[in-house]
Amino acid sequence: MGNVVRGAMLCAAGLLATSAAADAQERAVLGTTPEGTKVETITLHDGHGMQATISTLGAALHALDVPDRNGKPGDVVLGDATLKATLDNPQYFGVIVGRFANRLAKGRFTLDGHAYQVPLNDGPNSLHGGKQGLDKVVWDVVEAKPDRATLRHVSPDGDQGFPGKLTVTATYTLEGNGTLAIEYRATTDKPTVVNLSNHTYWNLAGEGSGSAMDQELTIHGDAYTPVDATLIPTGEITPVAGTVFDFRSPKPIGRDVRDAGKEPQLALGRGYDHNWVISKTRAAKPREVARVHDPKSGRVMSLVSDQPGLQFYSGNFLDGTTVGKSGHLYRQGDAFVLEPQLFPDTPNQASFGPAAARLDPGKTYVNRIVYRFTTDKDAAAGR
Repeated sequence: MGNVVRGAMLCAAGLLATSAAADAQERAVLGTTPEGTKVETITLHDGHGMQATISTLGAALHALDVPDRNGKPGDVVLGDATLKATLDNPQYFGVIVGRFANRLAKGRFTLDGHAYQVPLNDGPNSLHGGKQGLDKVVWDVVEAKPDRATLRHVSPDGDQGFPGKLTVTATYTLEGNGTLAIEYRATTDKPTVVNLSNHTYWNLAGEGSGSAMDQELTIHGDAYTPVDATLIPTGEITPVAGTVFDFRSPKPIGRDVRDAGKEPQLALGRGYDHNWVISKTRAAKPREVARVHDPKSGRVMSLVSDQPGLQFYSGNFLDGTTVGKSGHLYRQGDAFVLEPQLFPDTPNQASFGPAAARLDPGKTYVNRIVYRFTTDKDAAAGR
């Protein structure tokens, strides 16, 4: 009888421990893929009104609740209303993009004399790692704490045409004081090319609130890389001074988008879909690369990174066919994307320094992206 009681107590203790762990991790099941793989979410808290929800599909930032100037939290990232919608029509909402973020011309690159071909999924080019990039796989959860989660995926040698077995981790951390940090790390067992970034669609007025084009953007870049008709960089580095690409002082995102017909570069992508040159090479230490202020909510987002490039996309291809998390349709300009990374097509562009994209065995690729949220009320109070 004593063994039965002891067994029952151990069982009860195990159930309590499981429950406590679940409460600490706040994990839930979104659904399953057609292959039967479970897709989970993990919710993180900083204890001060900031809450992040991470999805294991694409290691994605699924939601981020941030207080406005009045202290009212609101979700500031776009996302599909259902998992089925994401699987049926993936649009990179909040996901990691790679193995090589952005575009590779004709899906080709050469490394150590060997030519490699990546699937074409953006006209004549490869975008964000090919048809089955890192955004379309379900990642393993290796750590989940109340304020931090780490996910991992192993991309086998030859995956989407890339050489080397690539082991990638994505760590999300709520660091307090309105700060979300995302850190991507990767290692390989043979030479390869790597460029990872985050593809969150932001609207600081709140997901489903309508256009983000009145939100004021600053980009700390003196130049940008013009593109050809397929959105591949021409190799030029052009000063932003005197052009619609000058965001060195804050201006509404949509100020010049409405007149895209007057600027051939904007007409190519229906708006902004270009790389800003923050520096010619990776910075010695992280620095602010962009800042966004929403006059409506008062939210301010500072983006900190050590990457040389920043891809800015003004939500040009949101076309009113996507139902968002709040049930609203997403239309053109309802969000913006800021992706710290290497310059697009770096492996094929001599002027960009192709070696920057190389990762060798024994080395670790790191891209740490930090988002710091405040409000204009904080700024007025000198905080």
